[in-house]
Amino acid sequence: MTAAPGFYTRRLSRPGAVLAPMAGYSDAPMRRLAAEQGALWTVSEMISARGLVLGNEGPDLTIGRPYAGEEGRVVQLYGAEADILAEGSRRALAWFGAAAIDLNMGCPVPKIKGKGGACLLLTPEVAYTLVSAMKEAVPVDVSAKIRLGYDRVRATEVALGLEAAGASLITVHGRTSVQRYSGQADWDAIAGVAAAVSIPVVGSGDVTDLPTLRERQRSGVAAVMVGRGAVGNPWLFAQAAGTLDRDPTDAQRAHTALRHAELNAEWYGERRGLLQMRKVLPGYFAHRPEWRETLVRCSTLGEVRLGLEQLTGAWTDRTSFASPLPLTRYDESRL
Repeated sequence: MTAAPGFYTRRLSRPGAVLAPMAGYSDAPMRRLAAEQGALWTVSEMISARGLVLGNEGPDLTIGRPYAGEEGRVVQLYGAEADILAEGSRRALAWFGAAAIDLNMGCPVPKIKGKGGACLLLTPEVAYTLVSAMKEAVPVDVSAKIRLGYDRVRATEVALGLEAAGASLITVHGRTSVQRYSGQADWDAIAGVAAAVSIPVVGSGDVTDLPTLRERQRSGVAAVMVGRGAVGNPWLFAQAAGTLDRDPTDAQRAHTALRHAELNAEWYGERRGLLQMRKVLPGYFAHRPEWRETLVRCSTLGEVRLGLEQLTGAWTDRTSFASPLPLTRYDESRL
């Protein structure tokens, strides 16, 4: 598909939810499962623009590389230098086939302080120049993901500045950087931002289940972004899109959990892929915490398959497995 502006507008023409960028989670296997279940779009783990331009990163970068046939994936960059982010945006588009480019203005991790992320909220005028430079560099939508502020709420001010700089969409996480992930996300403040700007606003924060997602969809935002709530629960995107009206059975969860493990093994190699799955598999059975110990010990695909069969009583051979939930595939050319 040819890169072009208007990606966000096209995707927002239907209901649904967005997969959040999560370091160590929103990788190719998870993005694939979310997309198959109807996520409006997915966002990559954040990538250093400086690493793309001045470091040793190239087209084979695992966290940037798309899976075969991937569409609707936004690449998120972080950085604090306009020329570096502009060139990084060009490379993200050329190397990774980004549908849009997102600027990270929300990561509160101390190790990137001064290099981008939430510290840009202390000097939003710098962020405006970054978005403007990125917008001039690539022929696709440029967006930004922000928090309510660094140590005080100023999200509306920042959002208005980003809109003037050319951002096509803004995602707002309902906490300040100082709060990190403590307390409750302030969705009233997110709604205030959505009412103040004319570009779409996506809301983020504490959306861990379908009832909460439904409530947040009514808050005035263009869409809701889901992070932790989607780990082990890709069906949430089909439910958000209105194409699924029930929760999966344990047998159906086992089918998709095994497929996720297989995708991980294919993407990373079996050893690394299954180590990474230890933090994901329990999410498929969060309602059965007593199964966690068995799931986190699995280190091969055979152990995953056997463990799921023993726990659920279901045969997990894909050719004979009973009633997996259907996948929902969307053709953007119809939008």
